[in-house]
Amino acid sequence: MLNRVILIGRLTRDPELRYTPSGVAVTQFTLAVDRPFTNQQGMREADFLNIVTWRQLAETCANYLRKGRLTAVEGRIQVRNYDNNEGRRVYVTEIVADNVRFLESSGSTANRENPPAAQGRYGGSSGNTGRDPNQDPFFDDGKPIDISDDDLPF
Repeated sequence: MLNRVILIGRLTRDPELRYTPSGVAVTQFTLAVDRPFTNQQGMREADFLNIVTWRQLAETCANYLRKGRLTAVEGRIQVRNYDNNEGRRVYVTEIVADNVRFLESSGSTANRENPPAAQGRYGGSSGNTGRDPNQDPFFDDGKPIDISDDDLPF
């Protein structure tokens, strides 16, 4: 038998980190995963899946994942149930993750939502991008470099 799932999607909210009474870290978050087809209006629909992580992975997710970040999750589907305050049995389906990959750097989401304004070679009106041409070997951004044969070590 096999119970394995791999998902790629975006977080709908920041992860919630909690600790069990025995001190074990657990994090919950929701992942929005696009469906591979469009509906009758030509729009893509998404599934919103509950993800649970435990122990060190839970603390790592709580520290580094944020709403909107593209993330890959690998784990297993789990169905659990409990009786609510009204005495009704409630079933919960969730993915218990044992591997989470951050598919974007933390700045990528901010840049996607608020792309920087177009700037010239040295940045905005101040003329300073924070790059020092004396310290940055890639300052010329791939433009040809004039090197004489005397500068080569071979």
